[in-house]
Amino acid sequence: MGALVWLVLSPFAVWAVLRVGGWTPVWQWIALVAFTPYAAAASPIPLLLSLGLRRWTAAAVALVTSVSLVAVVLPRHFEDGRTLPSADQRLRVLATNLAVGAADTASVMDLVRDLDPDVLAVQELTPEARDRLDDAGLRELMPHVVDRAKTGVGGSGLYSRHPVSERPLIELGAFRQARGVVSHPSGHEIEVVSVHPCAPSHEHKSPCWATGLDALPEAGGQLRVLAGDFNATLDHLPVRELLDSGYRDAADATGQGLVPTWPQQGWEPILGVTIDHVLADRRMAVHAFSVHPLPGTDHRPVFAELGLPTTAT
Repeated sequence: MGALVWLVLSPFAVWAVLRVGGWTPVWQWIALVAFTPYAAAASPIPLLLSLGLRRWTAAAVALVTSVSLVAVVLPRHFEDGRTLPSADQRLRVLATNLAVGAADTASVMDLVRDLDPDVLAVQELTPEARDRLDDAGLRELMPHVVDRAKTGVGGSGLYSRHPVSERPLIELGAFRQARGVVSHPSGHEIEVVSVHPCAPSHEHKSPCWATGLDALPEAGGQLRVLAGDFNATLDHLPVRELLDSGYRDAADATGQGLVPTWPQQGWEPILGVTIDHVLADRRMAVHAFSVHPLPGTDHRPVFAELGLPTTAT
């Protein structure tokens, strides 16, 4: 029976060591670590088994393992505390992956009208999808555009209600991450990035995924917001390093860090994970965050309302 206990416990213990240590022993771990919340939820099983069979050494290891996993996941379920921005000091950000342009155009427009974002960050923006959005009136609502549409999965774009000046494009592995500085009426200049690194679905794509995340600007100096499909959760080291540089994850700050954004129901027969984010400079308050359905795409759009500092930077 002792061998059975260790057989059940070992995968959880290894998971905890790799997650806490930030190591990637094989490329498949990049995808697997995204499911850490589920591993944390199941981690009491070997502890209960060890206690039931009076295997005290295994029970001690199982307790440390479970506490380690729960400690990195559970805070996402609780609000960090936030302040309410004044009406003229808000920045509302909506981000959506269009699934190679297949997302329903009318539903995208409904989201824009209902949520009234200042900035829309779009991933997998194809020329055809761009044209459909234009025809539906998106540029009438959000006339300032950074258009980096591209055939296939690599296109992206930014739509803004306020003037925007383009920054140098991040393009790695044929994936474009559009950048622009939004001139907010409050006097703030805020850089926004439409985030979309490669998906680490195969070994040869893993370096592109890592470099795509590493290329994202760290926080500090100018106010910045990173919004979109990160193909990574808060359990991935590159995202944690971005947070350490001075960002806050809007979902985590509002106690919604465990709400899955991919895959949307009916797309993939797997457990949902949280890979779409709005990361905001810590000098911004996080007023609200929400996740929304969107027909035609495997990702759920994410929306955040951010409060800007009282003094322009």
